Amino acid sequence: MEKTKSKAVKDLTSGSPVRLILGFAVPLLFGMLFQQFYNMVDTIIVGRFLGSGALAAVGSTGSVNFMIIGFCMGVCNGFAIPVSQMFGARDYRALRKYVTNSVWLSAAFAAVMTAATCILCRQILVWMDTPADIIDGAYSYIVIIFAGIPVVYLYNLLSAIIRSLGDSRSPLIFLGISSVLNIALDLLLVAPLGVAGTAVATVAAQGVSGVLCLFYMKSKFDILHFEKDDWKFEKRFALRLCGMGIPMGLQYSITAIGSVVLQTSVNSLGSLAVASVTSASKISQFFCCMFDALGSTMATFAGQNVGARRLDRVDSGIRASAVIGSVYSVLAFLALFFFGNYIVLMFVDVSEAEIIQNARQMLLVNASFYIPLVFVNVVRFTIQGMGYSKLAILAGVCEMAARSVVGFFFVPMLGYQAVCFANPVAWIMADLFLIPAYIKLSKMMKRRFGTQPEKKAKAYTPVLVKKSIKKA
Repeated sequence: MEKTKSKAVKDLTSGSPVRLILGFAVPLLFGMLFQQFYNMVDTIIVGRFLGSGALAAVGSTGSVNFMIIGFCMGVCNGFAIPVSQMFGARDYRALRKYVTNSVWLSAAFAAVMTAATCILCRQILVWMDTPADIIDGAYSYIVIIFAGIPVVYLYNLLSAIIRSLGDSRSPLIFLGISSVLNIALDLLLVAPLGVAGTAVATVAAQGVSGVLCLFYMKSKFDILHFEKDDWKFEKRFALRLCGMGIPMGLQYSITAIGSVVLQTSVNSLGSLAVASVTSASKISQFFCCMFDALGSTMATFAGQNVGARRLDRVDSGIRASAVIGSVYSVLAFLALFFFGNYIVLMFVDVSEAEIIQNARQMLLVNASFYIPLVFVNVVRFTIQGMGYSKLAILAGVCEMAARSVVGFFFVPMLGYQAVCFANPVAWIMADLFLIPAYIKLSKMMKRRFGTQPEKKAKAYTPVLVKKSIKKA
């Protein structure tokens, strides 16, 4: 079996799960905070320099942005799962084949998605009933974001591969650099270009972080020194990558469909409601980075340990992540309870009393249900890391259904109050599916493979995709 001497990789198949998860998740958390930070800076600058109308314009694109960009991110994270499993199994030849084939697939996906979304962009905003006074600004912003889909794939694929090899610190550094660049470009471009300037800044900054990831991978990872044969497109590897990546992408998009329905209902309440939800959502995304970090950590942790057939460690990882996430949830609620109003003032002027009150209400309602959100992220990403991306889609269906019901039926009846409870209802519905699903999968895999590593064991191939590929 090929060996590697690279210090950049990190083996998560041995050692204390709590220490490993914290060591992996904390740098990942800071990386996500940087990412949310410059997204938040976009919103702050728009709200402060261009007014609440421009803030509403950017906010009205949030759900469709998440639907499309979330698919890109999900696909890239899914492509990294076989990489982490091959790393856990010490099969570095197959690992390289998965990396190169994921590059070809990402290039194809990026080309098709960029063309389609840019062509349909304005019509999508019309379908979402975007208010007439903000639709032009919304289009100016989101069409540039969609034109930047190739750099979204570049950064997210490379950073996912780096994380799958156990390195969550380097993407943090690259995001830090791009965050500073994003803020500088925001301030430089917002005056001459309006909301379009913030979109240009976001795309440019992410492109820089993607290029930095590329140079880092080429120089630091011995196991990613490719030969000519590694770059051949092979159907069996591509099929497995699609079996992992597309379901994860669809999970993000299906979840976002419910958000699109909800956003359409919010749009019908007027620009003030849109601005309130935009402010609250940006702040909530910042506080929810910890849950995303724990989820991404568990995808890599589960992937490596399933590859090594250490199924006992997957259970331990979930328990450790649940405790860490629950403690954080309590602290986050207290912070929003006492300082929520002051945080909202970062986005709007003190004279916007209704927006401030509405945003704080949504923040507190959401924060009250952060513990269910812990399990949504931890359990769903664990299932994906185990190789069952298709099954995890159903959790997205649960979230979509919950948000759609709230958007279609309760928002017209109860107004803004119903909007505040849409996310908590979605999280609880997802948990009702995910937790029993994980328990069943864990028992099935332990019966099949046991809980201890086998000498020279081959990498585990999930039942859901095993029939569609040949042994590498």
